[in-house]
Amino acid sequence: MSSRFEKLREVVGQLRAPGGCPWDREQTNSSLTPKLVEEVYEAVAAVRNRDDANFSEELGDVLLLVLMHAEIAREEDRFDIDDVIEGVTEKLIRRHPHVFGTSEVRNSAGVVRQWDAIKLEEKKARKSYLQEVGAALPALMRAQKVQKKAAQVNFDWPELSGVIAKVDEELAETKHAIASQNSEAVADEIGDLLFAVVNLARKSGHDAETVLQDATDKFTRRFVRLESELKKNGTKLGHADLLQMDAIWNRLKVEGADSVK
Repeated sequence: MSSRFEKLREVVGQLRAPGGCPWDREQTNSSLTPKLVEEVYEAVAAVRNRDDANFSEELGDVLLLVLMHAEIAREEDRFDIDDVIEGVTEKLIRRHPHVFGTSEVRNSAGVVRQWDAIKLEEKKARKSYLQEVGAALPALMRAQKVQKKAAQVNFDWPELSGVIAKVDEELAETKHAIASQNSEAVADEIGDLLFAVVNLARKSGHDAETVLQDATDKFTRRFVRLESELKKNGTKLGHADLLQMDAIWNRLKVEGADSVK
């Protein structure tokens, strides 16, 4: 193991040891879980922004939390970082027989099918094929992963047109629920509509989380310009009516003011 990794491991151990940092010593796996999620999202944001310096820093934060979680488990005699490394190494070798074994699979699609078959064999105790998709995943990510796994066993629309028709169907049902003024039905139908739109993104070859992030970024950039235009006109945000803001919004859209520089 590299000296740099060992040094980081020693630092984490010292932070957790008697006489170490009071905050670090108070942490548990449960208390650190939100931080782990936060740091992973920050690393993803750095990738999206193509900010390598920040990406490197955020990966360091993720690595720190992995070591912290493993150190806490070691202190409780559950497992340690060596077990983590050994487990993932063995899993990678086991699930890549085309690299470390005799499998003849060579294309990406075949590799994915092979991976899932090996994983299925490993997890015979599960009650359902979709059980392994974590319920704690962000909603868009979970929906897309569930749909992708269903598609791998042929439960999928053969053509994009079928997905589009399903989106139209769910939108019509949502409108009907809104007209009925049934709040529970509206929530249910909006959920179905969102699920159908995620499927449309997947079937079109796009990641739903990414395209929604991009759309939100675009909205934010345009809204910042809208706010600036209102200030130029001597109008405070919140004092302009919708017609005035909509006119500026549409002009900015035509001008491409929200494009990425």
